[in-house]
Amino acid sequence: QVQLVESGGGLVQAGGSLRLSCARSGIIFSIAAMGWYRQAPGKQRELVARITRDGSTIYADSVKGRFTISKDNAKNTLYLQMNSLKPDDTAVYYCNTFPSMNNYWARGTQVTVSS
Repeated sequence: QVQLVESGGGLVQAGGSLRLSCARSGIIFSIAAMGWYRQAPGKQRELVARITRDGSTIYADSVKGRFTISKDNAKNTLYLQMNSLKPDDTAVYYCNTFPSMNNYWARGTQVTVSS
């Protein structure tokens, strides 16, 4: 059974940094493309970044140059390093496969950026 658990969110001032983690069971990161997604209040969930099995990455224009997605196959963990955070980055952040699978959505982790 697939299980994803996000962590690392919190309250941070604008310009600060956070590192999100996604621990998994049931998905082999080394053969699956993975993504970080976010959903802000009143908005649709959007893709923030994704990483393929060979390490190729893409980012949403809004986070390019500030966020970095990475993974540690040995630890079965996906990461999102977020720097220079802005109030517009406030959202619940989720990890999932890319493309996403409905059954894999977990609780997410709340990121709140104060101005």
